[in-house]
Amino acid sequence: MNSSAARHDGSEPGRRARRRGRVRSWLTGVVAGLVALGLLVTGYGVAIEPRLILNEERIQARIPGLGPDWEGAQVLVFSDLQVGMWWDNTSMIERVVEQAVAADPAAVLLPGDFLYQSETSIQERIQHVTELLEPLTAAEIPVYAVMGNHDYAVGAVEELTTAFEERGIEVLADEAVLVPAPGGGPGPGLFLVGVGPSSVGAADPQEALEDLPEAAPRLVMMHNPTTFPELPAGTAPMAVAGHTHCGQIALPLLSRWSYLGLTEEEELVADGFAPDGYGAEGNEMFVTCGIGFSLLPVRINAPPQLLSIELHRG
Repeated sequence: MNSSAARHDGSEPGRRARRRGRVRSWLTGVVAGLVALGLLVTGYGVAIEPRLILNEERIQARIPGLGPDWEGAQVLVFSDLQVGMWWDNTSMIERVVEQAVAADPAAVLLPGDFLYQSETSIQERIQHVTELLEPLTAAEIPVYAVMGNHDYAVGAVEELTTAFEERGIEVLADEAVLVPAPGGGPGPGLFLVGVGPSSVGAADPQEALEDLPEAAPRLVMMHNPTTFPELPAGTAPMAVAGHTHCGQIALPLLSRWSYLGLTEEEELVADGFAPDGYGAEGNEMFVTCGIGFSLLPVRINAPPQLLSIELHRG
């Protein structure tokens, strides 16, 4: 009997041959399916979620001592533009800025990382960033910023600060300023505390709070969420931070693996509200997802975010 006939008879060699054929076929199908799934997920993470999906997160904050002019006022926050990253996300930045202008908030807060490493000159990148943000100040919206670790890494902090302030964006470096009341009302103001990036040793929360009246109503803006535990109890009834990109690739059940570039400490609060016990009593922090990219131009389960904070008297 030849081998072909053996494969079609009921003998043991024939059955083994048929089993091997079925296993090979099954494995080929599984591999093909995984490749197709990987291509779909990659395409979604590169071309759809970061470019087309905007998470418009809305939260409320109760601020002790807040004046009546600020009751119900809206403050918008977006961070981590990362202009200069290969295939950066400038179209989404334009969309966020347009929506911010349309919302006409009491203030806009920008928690750092405006630039990324680039072969293009720093001045060209700074000009690009300021042009993207210019509609905010053109609409006479008060805009405040702190620098991020990437702004320090590319050596652009001084030039970027100068360019921002020439265009009406106030840059805070471990300091506090009084934000004008909505509508120019004469009532009690709201202080904004700005803290630099701790990951490059530029954060000094104590210095930032030094000249702030003890009972003054305030918001706190920082780049790194890991600065939050350094704030004394009751000094940050509402703090916002960026830096983490909410993991950028945050696969369900695999989040610890997928937090790109985050330290173990940063993974504790990579997105949303800080958990109970993180930070001193009476303080609260929300970490926003940002807009741009680090390392890879991809976002999965971590879409760009525009955060809206509605303020109420505490």
